Amino acid sequence: MAEPTDARTLSQCPYCGVGCGLEMLPPAVAGQSVRRDAEGTPMWTARGSRSHPSSLGQVCIKGATVGETLSRGRLSQPLYRSSLEEDFQPIPWEAAFDLLVDRLRTILDTRGAGAIAMYGSGQFHTEDYYLAQKLFKGALGTNNFDANSRLCMSSAVAGYTRSLGSDGPPCCYEDLDHCSVAFLIGTNTADCHPVLFQRLLKRKKRQPRSVTIVVVDPRATDTSKAADLHLAIAPGTDLALLHGIAHLVLRQGGFDSDFIEEATDDFAAYGQLVAEWTPERVAGVCGIPEKQLRAVARLWGSQKGILSLWSMGVNQRREGTAVVGGLINLHLLTGEIGRPGAGPFSLTGQPNAMGGREAGGLAHLLPGYRLVANGEHRAVVEQAWGFAPGSIAPEPGLTAWQQVEAIEAGALDLWWVAATNPLVSLPNLERVKAAMARCPLVVLSEAYAATETAHYAHLLLPASQWSEKAGAMTNSERRVTYCPAFRPRHGQSRPDWEVFAELGRRLGFTEQFRYGSSAEVYAEFAALTAGRVCDVSGLSHALLQREGPQQWPFPSGSQPSSASRRLYGDLCFPTPSGRARFVAEQPLGLAEPACEAYPLVLTVGRYLGQWHTMTRTAKAERLQAMHPEPLLEIHPQDAQRFGIDDGDLASITSRRSRITAKVQVTDRIRPGSVFLPMHWGFSQELACEANALMHEQACPISGQPELKATAVCVAPAAAVHRPREQPLGSDPASHAGDATRSSGHRSSRDDQGGPSRAAC
Repeated sequence: MAEPTDARTLSQCPYCGVGCGLEMLPPAVAGQSVRRDAEGTPMWTARGSRSHPSSLGQVCIKGATVGETLSRGRLSQPLYRSSLEEDFQPIPWEAAFDLLVDRLRTILDTRGAGAIAMYGSGQFHTEDYYLAQKLFKGALGTNNFDANSRLCMSSAVAGYTRSLGSDGPPCCYEDLDHCSVAFLIGTNTADCHPVLFQRLLKRKKRQPRSVTIVVVDPRATDTSKAADLHLAIAPGTDLALLHGIAHLVLRQGGFDSDFIEEATDDFAAYGQLVAEWTPERVAGVCGIPEKQLRAVARLWGSQKGILSLWSMGVNQRREGTAVVGGLINLHLLTGEIGRPGAGPFSLTGQPNAMGGREAGGLAHLLPGYRLVANGEHRAVVEQAWGFAPGSIAPEPGLTAWQQVEAIEAGALDLWWVAATNPLVSLPNLERVKAAMARCPLVVLSEAYAATETAHYAHLLLPASQWSEKAGAMTNSERRVTYCPAFRPRHGQSRPDWEVFAELGRRLGFTEQFRYGSSAEVYAEFAALTAGRVCDVSGLSHALLQREGPQQWPFPSGSQPSSASRRLYGDLCFPTPSGRARFVAEQPLGLAEPACEAYPLVLTVGRYLGQWHTMTRTAKAERLQAMHPEPLLEIHPQDAQRFGIDDGDLASITSRRSRITAKVQVTDRIRPGSVFLPMHWGFSQELACEANALMHEQACPISGQPELKATAVCVAPAAAVHRPREQPLGSDPASHAGDATRSSGHRSSRDDQGGPSRAAC
């Protein structure tokens, strides 16, 4: 039995990008009985940390129940099979490293570095991300490292960079307390970033006239219920709406001519473009009353303190970067940026997606927001890493979907997936399954047994997860939190950064990967950010432990503070001219609109109580009770049109696949559209592979797939359609060492996999 203790650990929640502070209480506390989960296992419990400046003691139900998910369904030791038809067999770490070293050297000698790729995740700590870059881009010489930020945030990254000169949200959460208008577009904040939504809602309830909430969403949600104005636009018409608002702001004289003249470029082309988007045209395209458009334009043209917030509904689009640019254009047009309560604020999906980009964790990036295509940037990083000039390839690597295409073409011999579950989160899942089935070696670094991706892997490496390893994470407002190891490592699991460092040493790069702790890794990373927009050269594990979370920029010599830092308050932007840029692009609409054969537009999203691919949240009984099954939302008019009743089983078919789901007839969804959650993969008892229906067409600038909309047809279903899956052989959960096992078809991964190792 655990010894009673009063020790409490401060950390950051491992779920979404809000990055709430948690206070973790051990199972045994003096004077109280030992806390146990449903199986009797001693259990850490979580509550909000009042000392964390981002969340101020608040926590959502996922964060509050995270302690219930930390001990079951874990992958305990390395497992290997030479082909997908075989059973997994336990192997020692030594054999796993020998296998990796031998295969990597063979590929480098026979195919070249381009035949190797890794797909990572915002579940990594910054230290994991950083050493993955050093291993792949430095030691192996391939830029084929991408992460699920490609699915979540890459359009926001590209939009910020094109318009403002750099990635990095300029705002902070405190702006929710100061804005006069909160303009939420493409975000169901109540479900996906609930602590931020509650902060805004509490302010609205205290002072109803202090803030006007505008929500732009084709679907009625808990977010739109709180809105003063809900614009239920047709899917894919966001950019037309933004141009229409700008048209009216210009016509009514609500623009800031001084700001435009002093701080921006390319206004003339933008003004010429939006002149075409008249109120009549925009209302028709968007399917909203013209008076709603005019009401929103009056707010943009007359109010000071306009804060826009967006997430996947904007980013996951084939014109995602253009929509982000259109939104930033409105802030430049009105001068609403760089001061309290104002600015364009991208809400990050993963807990450390920001930290990953700072560490260079996309195929075109290097640490410190540097670019692989920039020779000076490569030279700086090569020197810092101790590699010879020319070690880093000059061309951007393969993005996540390009990696799948490369496997299809036989161009990848090794695909390493880490801390993510692409066989739920990627689009066109049947195509992904077929590609993975032909890859010579799929390596999966995972904390949990029997994920969907494990069905298509050859080598499984048990990863220590959040709570078992020390590292840093950066949330949506650029605030860095130290996350300590407060539980022992599970079984033979190892932190990802340790695996990457050990592999680097075994490949012959002994000095480059000589680290004694994650603190040493972070120190090296932080030094590489000096002088960059995302400068954290003044941060260290020790400072973060001592002083608490800090927001960047935090250059060397900075004084610790819980106060918020905004970017661009001096109206100086990191572009060549020092000025922000208007971006003028015509709307394209959906890549796959409704048609006669597929007359409905399917949009995909999340439930409040579930997280991404459910590898963790499915283990918490309270969360399962909130959302016990996936439901197809369909408007009463469409239900009648297609002969479907509430509670029926429906077949949903796109050009790529067919799935079944239980029907919920509701006017939450607009006619012509249907909605499904994205969480339930094929290993779930109630499998509903929503992303199997989605197409892979992506934004040409960001490479982010349009996961938010595709054309489907819906009809009554006679029976449940089971998705195709690769036989797993011996269940990895049989090697997990747990007393409890899942029953039926539900994967034992559901005991605990999600947020710490889940895909966006």
